[in-house]
Amino acid sequence: MKVALGGTFDPVHDGHRSLFEHAFELGDVTVGLTSDELAPKTRTEDRYVRPFAERKTDLAAELDEFAERYDRDYEIRTLEKPTGIASEEPFDYLVVSPETAEGAERINEIRRERGFDPLSIEVVDYERAADGDIISSTRIVRGEIDEHGNLTPERDGRERTD
Repeated sequence: MKVALGGTFDPVHDGHRSLFEHAFELGDVTVGLTSDELAPKTRTEDRYVRPFAERKTDLAAELDEFAERYDRDYEIRTLEKPTGIASEEPFDYLVVSPETAEGAERINEIRRERGFDPLSIEVVDYERAADGDIISSTRIVRGEIDEHGNLTPERDGRERTD
């Protein structure tokens, strides 16, 4: 089976890892990584996004582990538009988070228009941080949580000792 997913992945966190794990359980994975031009447009808030090459290097390191564990292949492609690779290739599955499920439906509309079969959409629930809110790259960049959802010392009441 061929599986697609996409995102900015900056920084990679446990929520992303849940997406990757689900994708690799299903088959070989193609990840659309947002281009430098597209990344700011996919954000709900203004914040710095690292350059594509840096994000790709970190993403590949993460995907290498999943590919080895599941004995699967993967490819990272540049995502130039929000409907990206999944609307253009013969994939079987599209793995998304709840916030991108609506976009997945739009991708299936585009696929139908182009004569492709619709994808099976796999929605992977959010991973939660220690405070019960979702783990997100924005929260990590703001310093609220780490990549695993642990609260930073300032947020959990502990004083920093460094």
